[in-house]
Amino acid sequence: MSSDKTLVIRGLRVAPSAKPDREILKGIDLEVSPGEVHAIMGPNGSGKTTLAYALMGHPAYVITGGSVTWKGHDVLAMSADKRSRLGMFLAFQYPTSIPGLSVASFIRSALNARLQGIDRNPDVDPTDPLKGGISMRDFRAKMRQKMAMLKMDEGFASRYVNDGFSGGEKKRLEMLQMAVLEPEMAILDETDSGLDIDALRIVAEGVNAMLNPNLGVLVITHYQRLLDYIVPSVVHVLAAGRIIKSGGRELALELEKDGYGPILEAAGLSAALIDDAALDADPAEAVR
Repeated sequence: MSSDKTLVIRGLRVAPSAKPDREILKGIDLEVSPGEVHAIMGPNGSGKTTLAYALMGHPAYVITGGSVTWKGHDVLAMSADKRSRLGMFLAFQYPTSIPGLSVASFIRSALNARLQGIDRNPDVDPTDPLKGGISMRDFRAKMRQKMAMLKMDEGFASRYVNDGFSGGEKKRLEMLQMAVLEPEMAILDETDSGLDIDALRIVAEGVNAMLNPNLGVLVITHYQRLLDYIVPSVVHVLAAGRIIKSGGRELALELEKDGYGPILEAAGLSAALIDDAALDADPAEAVR
């Protein structure tokens, strides 16, 4: 039986909010326990990013069926900020830039919100170190520690969020947020997207440095190469809105060698799915 710290997904069905009759996910069953790394792989348009966004409550998607439970809570009944304050984290495939807002201010605000927990307590004010918040001194020490772990220059903290950042810098900032917030369930949406091999290795080393027995990780990727650095406990193949096969790391190696075609055909699906448009790559695409 799963513990309450296992993310339990049962029969999850998801559609774009603008087109609720066109389901992208058609019944996902998945369990991610603390200390496990699950990789979701699949061809374009299979629903990988839709799954990530649905788990975090993105408004571009509507839940049409199923359930998601974690730590004794009905996750689907919670707002996106409550899911985050409960300990869930999403690293975006395409992080947004916020000119004028420094990295340090952004992460400190997020950390203070996380410290408040899911239920707002009037006696707790995370912006006040005397009422449950983190002091500036402690925050700076924490940032320095995490940036050193991720091999990041301390000057990074004074830059504006993703403003003028390279693809690799944007993904490293996602990892810095994850390191400071210390979530218990991390969803990494195609963290390898747009990275050269050196940037990929650096980001993967950051993820590996954060792995611990209390952290469950759901890695969403299109390519096997990320899994050369982040070794998964289980690999799942998502296609046509369903998980059609699960296995160990050898499944990812099989996909690298033979492609998705044989697995799709074994599941009774057309290999033409490989060439479908990537409807799940961006919420704007999913609602067109």
